[in-house]
Amino acid sequence: MHTVPYWRLSGFYFFYFAFVGAMAPYWALYLRSLEFDAFQIGILMAPLHVMRMFAPNLWGHIADRSGRRVAIVQFAAVVSLVSFVGVFLGSGFWWMLAVMSFISFFWSASLPLVEATTLSHLKDRTDRYGNIRLWGSVGFIVVVVSLGWLLDHAAVRTLLWVVMGLLVGIVLFARFIPEAEIATLETVHTPLGRVLRRPEVAALLAAAILMAAAHGPYYTFFTLYLVDTGYSKSLAGWLWALGVICEVGVFLVMPRVLRHVSAETVVLVTLAAAALRFLLIGWWVDNMPVLLFAQFLHALTFAAYHAAAIGLVHRYFTGRNQARGQALYNSLAFGIGGTVGTLYAGAVWQHYGGAFTFSTAAACAGVAALVFAYKGHPKT
Repeated sequence: MHTVPYWRLSGFYFFYFAFVGAMAPYWALYLRSLEFDAFQIGILMAPLHVMRMFAPNLWGHIADRSGRRVAIVQFAAVVSLVSFVGVFLGSGFWWMLAVMSFISFFWSASLPLVEATTLSHLKDRTDRYGNIRLWGSVGFIVVVVSLGWLLDHAAVRTLLWVVMGLLVGIVLFARFIPEAEIATLETVHTPLGRVLRRPEVAALLAAAILMAAAHGPYYTFFTLYLVDTGYSKSLAGWLWALGVICEVGVFLVMPRVLRHVSAETVVLVTLAAAALRFLLIGWWVDNMPVLLFAQFLHALTFAAYHAAAIGLVHRYFTGRNQARGQALYNSLAFGIGGTVGTLYAGAVWQHYGGAFTFSTAAACAGVAALVFAYKGHPKT
């Protein structure tokens, strides 16, 4: 009987998303300490998304050709760690942009390949994906809360050493992930282009791009919005953590939910929830009960959405398309969508402020819901 390497995969997710828990909420604080303005911060955060437009597709293609997904993950993890040393060596705009671009090119290789490997290990038990993925949420919570407290009491440059340690953790756990057998149940390989022309696949990918764009202001400026409103960094960390704590609960119940509710219905509901959430953050950030409710909605807008969307990607991209399908999803959503979201967030924030920036995010999520309802959701 095939044994799923539960803890080795979970450990990788823990450190991978702990890294995200350091970068997404707090990297903008570090960049502002270097006296960059909002638009420059948006540009400097963009490489984490820009490189995901094309790098995962390159790595995914190599992985599908070679069958060595984990070897690529291990190589990319080591190069990402070495590259991060560059942030200690300079702080000019162009230097930081170059360093972040180089890190992001290799860092972006990991997640889609690990997602494909995890689902291959799970075989016909893909509903258990959430039980492994939730450890990424735990890693995010641990780091976002502890760093919020730490940065209230220490210099923001401390963040650099924390991130370095998390990259070391990624390298160590990548070393122990076993390769998985790639399913080749298809008697005839379906060309990738034919899969992409299916209306439900195109609708899912379009909605994913818009959903990622909607999250651009949240991942780039939410902490700055809270701090500028008067919240402490510690409280900002707990508000981030609240959303992810709810996320963990949803990952635990998603296997049961997806046995009774279609993945398409879950995606549609979560897109609508995202539109509501970002409107609430934009206009009621100083109202704690409303802000708490908005953070509770993270359980839907990230956890439920992600588990359902990844399941659909795994359903649509089969056989030799698996790694490339996951890579394509990451490239379009977090690459194109994330880049657009980060850049418009910086530009709108610079000229119109937080409320209008988060309203733009809500509009992106609303359009995503309409697109998915039109072509991506099965008609009854």
